[in-house]
Amino acid sequence: MRRLGFIYIWLAADFQLVLGVGLEDTPTLGSKDNPRVLCKDVICGGFEYKDRQNHSVFFYDEDSEELYVGGTDFVFKLDVDDHHIIEKFPLKTTGHQQCQEGSCENVITVIEKFQDSLFVCGTNGNKPQCWKLFSSVNNQSHEIMESYEGTGISPFIYTQNSISLTAERDLYSAAPLDTDGSSLQFRRKAGSRTNVWMYDKWVSEPTFISASWVKRKEDADNEKIYIFFREKNSDNNPEADPWISRVARVCKVDEGGSKRFFQNMWTSFLKARLVCGFPEESLYFTRLQDIYVIHAEDWHDTRVYALFTSSWNSTAVCIYSIEMIEEIFENSTFKGYDKDIPKPRPGMCVKNSRSLPLATVSIVKDYPEMTDWVHSVHYKAPFYISSNNYTKIAVDRVQAADQGLYNILLLSTDSGKIHKVLEAGSEPFIISETQLSSNSSIQAIELDSRKKKLVVGFAEKIATVDLQRCQDYNSSCADCVLARDPYCAWTEFGCNPTVHGGIQNIMDGDITVCPTSVKEQKQVKRTKRMTPVDSLTIHSVHLGVPFYLSCPIDSYHAVYTWKHNNHQESPCQQMQSNCLHLIPSMAKENYGTYRCVSTEKGYTKVVKMYQLTEQTIPATIGDRSNIPDNLNDSSAAVPQTQINVRLAVVVMGFLVVHDLIFEM
Repeated sequence: MRRLGFIYIWLAADFQLVLGVGLEDTPTLGSKDNPRVLCKDVICGGFEYKDRQNHSVFFYDEDSEELYVGGTDFVFKLDVDDHHIIEKFPLKTTGHQQCQEGSCENVITVIEKFQDSLFVCGTNGNKPQCWKLFSSVNNQSHEIMESYEGTGISPFIYTQNSISLTAERDLYSAAPLDTDGSSLQFRRKAGSRTNVWMYDKWVSEPTFISASWVKRKEDADNEKIYIFFREKNSDNNPEADPWISRVARVCKVDEGGSKRFFQNMWTSFLKARLVCGFPEESLYFTRLQDIYVIHAEDWHDTRVYALFTSSWNSTAVCIYSIEMIEEIFENSTFKGYDKDIPKPRPGMCVKNSRSLPLATVSIVKDYPEMTDWVHSVHYKAPFYISSNNYTKIAVDRVQAADQGLYNILLLSTDSGKIHKVLEAGSEPFIISETQLSSNSSIQAIELDSRKKKLVVGFAEKIATVDLQRCQDYNSSCADCVLARDPYCAWTEFGCNPTVHGGIQNIMDGDITVCPTSVKEQKQVKRTKRMTPVDSLTIHSVHLGVPFYLSCPIDSYHAVYTWKHNNHQESPCQQMQSNCLHLIPSMAKENYGTYRCVSTEKGYTKVVKMYQLTEQTIPATIGDRSNIPDNLNDSSAAVPQTQINVRLAVVVMGFLVVHDLIFEM
């Protein structure tokens, strides 16, 4: 008994420390800046690589719904439903030459559909090479056609910067021309049109992020290729941002200048600063990280979702419209140029670029930057700011039960998580967080919008996330509606993937849309009333010993409280995904009924209910034969992962006391 008394005194002093365990990776209760729901056990199966991949690249063919994956010495076609390889193309380094530096592996860096075949490029032992691949009709065999010189399309090593794009029958790319990673510029490299490239002085140490072809069905001659990149700031002022994020454009019909001037150079290249931040405070996120473009039937409505990082360890998402970008290119003055602007205006698309007057092309050559900056559609502030270190972004457009279209941002973190964020109104709503890996970062993501799945690539595996995880909100109509998840709606069969006539309220999460009886409707409107809990857990507890109660957190936007005998209230003590109520020493007044109650937007429910009764300590406790076989559960198992040694001993000591005393 003296040993137990010593453990009790020690626990009473140190047990509060346990509450902080793991909270750095767990959302804080009641904050709308955190995910509302943590999704658990969502990854079943997946594809595991035979060997870890330092780099992977995805290509998703929307027409055939086929996913191609490129790694080291291979490309394969993967079934995203059951993760089996449909077809594999071995692509080892060609020839028997000795690699001058680095590895002789062929790391695949480019996969595109180009001229009726799959066009693949890789590092090829520091000698970039490309291949055209053809599948057989029955997918039982493959054919690798002739290879092509890959310099300027694939980098020499996979860590070097590169991007690629196909538009109709042309291939555009940016990759180093030299082994040291220099001579990096955006080119039209192959296809039916003339090869065209950039003038060296247009950019300074660029990092290309993405390129996108924006179609104009009724005006094909004015279609543009938009290039998103960041470059080194030429301003050496210590207070100046080291990087400037840019959007540039070239005309798809651009064939370069005349033989006399600017031959094989873009005659339509213009660039502008891409701004994300707080203009009134002159505070900006300057490092462009990733881009996702949502195309629209009317090109004016095409949206660009840009992910930025900052020097103060925050990330932001800013949203731009192609219409606003075009307004800058068509109306801004040219930075550094103060004379009359010639006609046709520099940067305009013309059917025969080789006939452009020298005055027009000269301004493109010497003054390609716009004076005005491109601001986001929200202008005064980014759409979304987070302390999470996001690395990649995809955006899915979802038709909800109300027939409205809502955009869902899918953001990957550097710690292997996916955040699902709703764009509805002016403020973001963070629907959920999904932990996919705890030991590696995400290399690539690919959205399958038709199947509502997100394919995620890691060094060791490929995982698929079902975006229609409606079972996470299946407790009631109110839980389903509060989720504000456009993928899910309440039906007579529960919370299910959205169907016409299902119950939702995406904009506000207003639970009054739920059909209820007169009695239930009163409970919804009178927030002091609580929904009944499914079961009551009874514990017999000894006087004078520490005890804790626990209930699961099913919404991090809710407020949780403990109610004792319907009149005393105490706040939730959060430990990871549980709310605890700690009793340092059981006294007579601690017995009775406890309810763990959550309240969110006027909806109140009992999550867990306990009854604590007094139990007498037996005369002896040394005889373990008196302990029944069916040991009573603790009210909640305290998580012991990521706990330092001292706290682990505290938790284990508490559970030992529980075994020795409460279970007799």
